[in-house]
Amino acid sequence: MSTLDPVAVFRTEAAECLEAIEAGLLDLTHQLDNKDLVDAVFRGLHTLKGSGAMFGFEALAAFTHHCETAFDRVRKGEVAATSELVAAVLAAQDHMRALVDQPDADHGDIGHKLLAQLQAAVGGKEAAPAAVSVPAAVRDAAAKKKKNSWRVRFSLPANSMANGTNPLGLLDELRDLGECTVRADTSAIPPLDALAPTELHISWDVTLTSEQDRSAIDDVFIFVLDDMELSVEEIDASAAATAAPVEEKAAPAPVAAASAAPVSPTTVAEFRPVEAVPVKREVPAAVSQAKAAENVRVPAERLDELMDRVGELVIAQSRLSQLASASTDIALRSVSEEIERLSGELRDTMMVLRMVPVATLFSRFRRLVHDLARETGKVIELVTEGESTEVDKTVIERLADPLVHLVRNSIDHGLETPADRLASGKSEAGTVTLSARQAGGEVIISIKDDGRGINRERVRAKAESSGLIQPGQPLSDSELLQLIFAPGFSTAAAITNLSGRGVGMDVVKKTVEALRGAIDIVSVPGQGSEVSLRIPLTLAIIDGLLVRVGAGRYVIPLSAVEECLELSLEEDLRSRGRSFISLRDSLVPFLRLRDLFRTGTKPDVHQKVVVISTGTERVGLVVDQIIGDHQTVIKSMSKLHNNVATFSGATILGDGSVALILDVGHLVAAGQQQEAQLRVAG
Repeated sequence: MSTLDPVAVFRTEAAECLEAIEAGLLDLTHQLDNKDLVDAVFRGLHTLKGSGAMFGFEALAAFTHHCETAFDRVRKGEVAATSELVAAVLAAQDHMRALVDQPDADHGDIGHKLLAQLQAAVGGKEAAPAAVSVPAAVRDAAAKKKKNSWRVRFSLPANSMANGTNPLGLLDELRDLGECTVRADTSAIPPLDALAPTELHISWDVTLTSEQDRSAIDDVFIFVLDDMELSVEEIDASAAATAAPVEEKAAPAPVAAASAAPVSPTTVAEFRPVEAVPVKREVPAAVSQAKAAENVRVPAERLDELMDRVGELVIAQSRLSQLASASTDIALRSVSEEIERLSGELRDTMMVLRMVPVATLFSRFRRLVHDLARETGKVIELVTEGESTEVDKTVIERLADPLVHLVRNSIDHGLETPADRLASGKSEAGTVTLSARQAGGEVIISIKDDGRGINRERVRAKAESSGLIQPGQPLSDSELLQLIFAPGFSTAAAITNLSGRGVGMDVVKKTVEALRGAIDIVSVPGQGSEVSLRIPLTLAIIDGLLVRVGAGRYVIPLSAVEECLELSLEEDLRSRGRSFISLRDSLVPFLRLRDLFRTGTKPDVHQKVVVISTGTERVGLVVDQIIGDHQTVIKSMSKLHNNVATFSGATILGDGSVALILDVGHLVAAGQQQEAQLRVAG
């Protein structure tokens, strides 16, 4: 089995760190005086710098150091946090991501331009915000203070080096703070026959003389603090000389109180001009190991490979069940039932492993909305709902680009400028709402705005001028709104950085259709629009209803099935020409699959109607026989069949034959269209 590449692990962790930094910066734009957010961003930058240097990403560490220094000045009260500073670090963060992905590439003078922008954001602003202001007398006293002596004792977990932590780097950072003497404690090293070469058993006792305060020492250990033992105490000059002679004697300093207090990441980052609190942090080994075992990183391709194996197992189990049902051997039937139960549980477990909360998708749009607000001059509030809804990881990956186009479209075409909103009696800030909810075997992701809505007249005029529809051609409101997803369609008056080329919405439609999903649009003039994407929860294995039409067998996704009815031959003959059935005082259109598939066979005496639905729309499918439920492993269609919209895929049955999976969304749309035509004709 292949081992994980340490650099690949660093890149994964760096991506998570950059996401955390970005989230902190975006939160900070709304609360510029929030010191906790300032500390959180500083810790993220410090962690990224230290980890980058540890893994050889020197350019990343050097560049990140400047951003860290800027936020260090903010948290110490030397400069104020401003929107310009946040924007500068956000732009710098994009460059950090490029340095992580391509450390050896030529990035030109981008770094210098970003650093100049960062310097302009912090330069000339000496006044500290009220929340972190420090009296002038205290600042002057801190600036003129003499050197202090500290005794730092620390030990790291045994698996530190395996996790990428280099203790020599920590010692080098301590040496950078001032004069220090280091003593290594080797008493915990086990005998040679019990020694694991990858484990760390050395602790260190360091005597440091520096002009820096205690917070500078804490910053050295800020990104390994949770898993280590650390003790920091201030000592006087005589104690420092006794512990380890240094060339320059430190001036006496007040001795700290004897009480010990745990250091949390928040308190470590606080600015304290006079600090003399001894700290000891102890994390029991059992607790550290338990924390490390909570999550395990698994490459996505391994999950995909496991999913393929589970799919093959489901097919084999289906074949075994078919053989057992035709046998009189009680033992074989018992084993078959047990295998069926275990394979079902394994399938469900595998489904859970592949599920990812949509929060991982929604979080990406905070930065997008922030940047678009600055670019367009609009005031935009992003609201997210249903972030805990879980979807297959493949669906999450494929939905990223379509949602970007929809959000950009809502902001550019939907939301008005602040002046226009105020003139129409609305609030100055426009709202874009991202929501997700589960409905049966589908997840519905909606993008809603409270803007001007879709101008139907403009859409029709553009469609007629582009030749998409004939002048005066009658269209339902839904059909008219669906025209915005046509290739090359755009109602923008001019091409801008956001829209105008008519490409984005076409991409949305193609991607959603490739996921076997559908798009619904609702728009009220003057009140806003809502675009809803209905996507299957999973793309791998589904529960299906196996039916027979003529000599062929087909699978209907069970999540879309509402009920099954019997349709006698007499009722079938009576319904010719209108294709409606009465279902609890409502008329439901139905499609004869035998005619649709042109089987050339006579209908069975007792046909069945399978009522399916997507959202509020219902359609009946007339089949010859309902065989039963079937665990369906979805196999994609060949490229020759990409344009066959009636089927979304295929599956292999227990006897080795192939059954096609019906595309429920397409069949419901066809049934509703047939109903509309019959109503117009009637």
